[in-house]
Amino acid sequence: MKQLFRSIIFLLVLTSALNQAQAQTTAAMQDHEIIRKLATDFLNQQARTQPGESTVTMGQVDKRLNLAACQSPTAFLPNGSKAWGKITVGVRCTAPVSWVIYLQANVQINSEYYVASRALSQGQLITADDMSKIKGDISNLPAGIITNPEQVIGKSLQSSISSGTPLRQELLRSPAVVQQGQSVRVVSNGPGFQVATDARALNNAAEGQVAKAKTSSGQTVSGIAKAGGVIEITY
Repeated sequence: MKQLFRSIIFLLVLTSALNQAQAQTTAAMQDHEIIRKLATDFLNQQARTQPGESTVTMGQVDKRLNLAACQSPTAFLPNGSKAWGKITVGVRCTAPVSWVIYLQANVQINSEYYVASRALSQGQLITADDMSKIKGDISNLPAGIITNPEQVIGKSLQSSISSGTPLRQELLRSPAVVQQGQSVRVVSNGPGFQVATDARALNNAAEGQVAKAKTSSGQTVSGIAKAGGVIEITY
């Protein structure tokens, strides 16, 4: 009886020790839901920089993955990644151990944007009547979607587009403030001086672009095109 009693006591102690060790091991593992929440909060914050309303759908962490508990996990986007559409988001740990995990996510952004209200020709100056406002998911559209009509009006098209085509920055060209062959005023600025001279423009240039001109003395100069047919040179 004494031997049986000792055996029972030994088994109880052993079972308790095993349960305690298992509990400590489980407690030392990183909670997957904390990882998902961290990544979701990070993408929500990134999406706030975009116009409209955002919805983040986060993928699951592989249940077979056992990660050591992390003191301060941080979320990040891989280099070159955008923060919307079907994307990959990373979560990394540096202490007390190092690990990195990647999750799949989908960030939808519903916003108002502008499309061509009719077929538009290359070089055509765009007016308010040439575009229509619609609302939808812009997360899968190309970058540079126009969400403000002031970004478009008065600019011309780089190429012809059909009705319903989303208007994008790369399709637009700012109007030329300096045109080839035009008489321009070249203004040179430097520390304590300003000199102006007349010249003839050698190329077309929108405001802020580089324009070249030939002065009456035959000298070719280049500077920044400004409104009113001015080329500004800063020394």
